Amino acid sequence: MTETSVNEKIREIISYYKLSDRQFSIKIGVTQSVIGSMFQKNTEPSSKVIRLTLNAFTDISADWLLRNKGPMLISEIKPDPSIEQMKRLVDTITTLQGIITEQTKTNQLLTEELKKAKGELAMLKNERNIG
Repeated sequence: MTETSVNEKIREIISYYKLSDRQFSIKIGVTQSVIGSMFQKNTEPSSKVIRLTLNAFTDISADWLLRNKGPMLISEIKPDPSIEQMKRLVDTITTLQGIITEQTKTNQLLTEELKKAKGELAMLKNERNIG
């Protein structure tokens, strides 16, 4: 697999947005001669041009532009399914913790009522035995 240069990637961005070199240079905030020279001499863009490009085109993936990884548009990047699964598990755990807390409170109340009932029963038995 051949690596696509950043210069070629910028050409792809210009083509994707159907811009002229002049329109592109205005959009990123550099003179047309900077872009023209870059393409004529086939030199890689400066870090400033790269930064300005990524700032002007916020939907362009920096990983695609700089590392040749993933799709050009951030919107086309698929979320990691394991992260989504992890979020669902955290939600489930949080829900279950809430249920456990409520059931613990209910158990404590029932335990107190049972102790009270046992105490009352013992008192009734004592009254019967005395009387």
